[in-house]
Amino acid sequence: MTATPLVVLEDVNKHFGQLHVLKDIQLSVQSGEVVVVIGPSGSGKSTLCRTINRLETIDNGRIMLDGKELPAEGRGLAKLRSDVGMVFQSFNLFSHKTVLQNVTLGPIKVLKKGRAEAEKRGMELLDRVQIADQANKYPAQLSGGQQQRVAIARALAMNPKVLMFDEPTSALDPEMVQEVLDVMIDLATEGMTMVVVTHEMGFARRAAHRVVFMADGEIVEEATPDEFFTNPQKQRAKDFLSKILSH
Repeated sequence: MTATPLVVLEDVNKHFGQLHVLKDIQLSVQSGEVVVVIGPSGSGKSTLCRTINRLETIDNGRIMLDGKELPAEGRGLAKLRSDVGMVFQSFNLFSHKTVLQNVTLGPIKVLKKGRAEAEKRGMELLDRVQIADQANKYPAQLSGGQQQRVAIARALAMNPKVLMFDEPTSALDPEMVQEVLDVMIDLATEGMTMVVVTHEMGFARRAAHRVVFMADGEIVEEATPDEFFTNPQKQRAKDFLSKILSH
């Protein structure tokens, strides 16, 4: 772990109208760290995730990436978006482009890579997420689990400094969840910096360096997975875990 955190949120607040969805958030993520964000629905987890690559603006506070404050707009924002990869709940693939075209579009358009270079790298990444044999198919021809693995390959194609996952398995059929989690566990093992919003407690136990528990727009508790799951300190966390783990 490096001394300087890769991602830092200081006193971050966000409102949607009257609703205060992020309240004085303080969070730092070291390079190579896997931080899993959990909590009940409506606790601000996805909003937190989306502020780190400026898909959501913040009301006040500041967010730093690699020592620099996030730009609000313009060319710097496009650069930021390539540094902060995002994998969404609903895949967000281009339906009219093949799997390989989806993965190479960003590197060609944003990073100005040549097509041959982008396609070579794209095939390596599709192989890495175990889906190279589907390169010439269209998203509609794939299962949800395969589509999400394409989305992960697409995010990796931009060589991001950090990967954000916003509930990446919640739209999947149960039997497809593990194939996506396996890819994410591999990335974690390889040292990818990741912030993962998820309901998958098994993934949190296995892959996270730190669990951040949110409720009502606040970070209530953060601890190692072992500490959090065996001995949560705050009553709100205890209540949440008793509901989740009893199912």
